[in-house]
Amino acid sequence: MKVLVTGVAGFVGVHLSSFLLTEHREAEVFGVVRPGGPRKRVPAEVVVFDADLEDAGQVEVLFDRVRPDRIVHLAAQSSPQASWGDPAGTLRTNVLGLLNLLEAVRRRRLSPRILVVGSAEEYGMVEARDLPLGEDAPLRPATPYAVSKISQGYLALQYALAFHMGIIRTRTFHHTGPGRGASFAESAFARQIVDVEGGRRPPVLDVGNLEAVRDFSDARDVVRAYWALLESGQAGDVYNVCSGKGIRIRDVLEKLIAASGVEVEIRVDPERLRPADVPVLVGNPARLRAATGWEPRVSLDQSLTDLLEYWRERVVSEAAAGTGPA
Repeated sequence: MKVLVTGVAGFVGVHLSSFLLTEHREAEVFGVVRPGGPRKRVPAEVVVFDADLEDAGQVEVLFDRVRPDRIVHLAAQSSPQASWGDPAGTLRTNVLGLLNLLEAVRRRRLSPRILVVGSAEEYGMVEARDLPLGEDAPLRPATPYAVSKISQGYLALQYALAFHMGIIRTRTFHHTGPGRGASFAESAFARQIVDVEGGRRPPVLDVGNLEAVRDFSDARDVVRAYWALLESGQAGDVYNVCSGKGIRIRDVLEKLIAASGVEVEIRVDPERLRPADVPVLVGNPARLRAATGWEPRVSLDQSLTDLLEYWRERVVSEAAAGTGPA
């Protein structure tokens, strides 16, 4: 069984590859990275191809070389904050990249199962009466990123309906764990805490909006859900991937500080505040559980402990290499 993972060098792509290589040895794992992009964290057993998914010609060449049985489409501009600075690039990457992939599949009359990963940000400005959010809740996007993921999801649905493709969609809520990029709040906190531990910065943490409530899962649980949906999900349907539990970002920060033991001052940085921020995003995972039997295994405390340890190890490796954070 050939499994193609786009965005294989990203946070979730690395965890998914490791999961497949450990627990599904029957899978041949092929990965896609942007030409010139980093790949050092990708397991050595993964066969990696360079391809810019925004370039239809490069995608066609990719599918001439790999005719996958399953596809997990992770490649994306994944930061809501960054989408304010480059809305056009966000839409181009997240919509055109998927279009080129689906067209390559259609033209070759392939029939892989395809997982298209969306985001809880699609729900946007949530009404209290809609919580916890089911998949039928209204979509009220609050960022260009959210618009791009809604567009991506409906494009996937159109191909599932028009061309009878085995496409399953997700709306994945916040997820964290070792390897999470520093552009995301809890990882930015962890990086700063580790720098305070090592005396590389004064004991002051720069933060954004701490009152938002989010639904966190561990990435290692999320990739199990993705694989379970590829096996058991209904083509054309969309599934929330979430824990069903909300926590304030302030409480996440306090857990990280407690796990470290440092004493710090908290300082709000206006640059870390979004023009529009969703107060509460908490999902209902009932549809996912009914389809797959999935349950989370990794606690948030464990995720955050592992995230701190990741940054401690990374800071050491950066110091040895003479590089800084990416």
